Amino acid sequence: MLRVLRAQFRLEWLGIHGVPHWARVRWNALAMARVNGARAAEFTLQLNSNLLKLDRPGLEMLAYAVRHHSAGHIEADITVQTCWDADRLDLGRVGITPRPDRLCTEEARDPVLFERAYRAGEEFRARGRWWRGSVRGAG
Repeated sequence: MLRVLRAQFRLEWLGIHGVPHWARVRWNALAMARVNGARAAEFTLQLNSNLLKLDRPGLEMLAYAVRHHSAGHIEADITVQTCWDADRLDLGRVGITPRPDRLCTEEARDPVLFERAYRAGEEFRARGRWWRGSVRGAG
C-alpha cells in the first residue's frame, strides 16, 4: 500500500502531510476509539499486504471521511468523527491550536489527550520539518 501511495501522491515523507502526521493521527484515533467505541480499529483489521479490503459501507464511510476531513464538519458517524478529530488534533504541526468547539467528540476534547496530541504536532514543527510541504514538486 505504501508503494502505491508513494507512487500516486508523491508525498514528502517527512512533510506536514507525510508519515509522521499519519502516525500521530493513527495514535490519536486509537486513543479516542478505546473510549468512544468507534469502529476505526476495525478498518485496520481489513487491511492486507496489497490494499484496503473494505466492504461497500466501510469504503463509502472511508471515502466520506477523507473527502470531508478538512471541511470543518462535525456531524457524522462516530467512526468518521473520530477520524476527523484525530486529524484535527494534529494541527500543532502547522502552528494551529485546534478549537475544542470544532472537535466532534468528547474524547478529543479531553484535556489530557488534547494536550498530548497538540504537543506531539508542535514538537514535529519545532524540529523544522513543517516547512518542507506535503507534496514534492507541487507549484
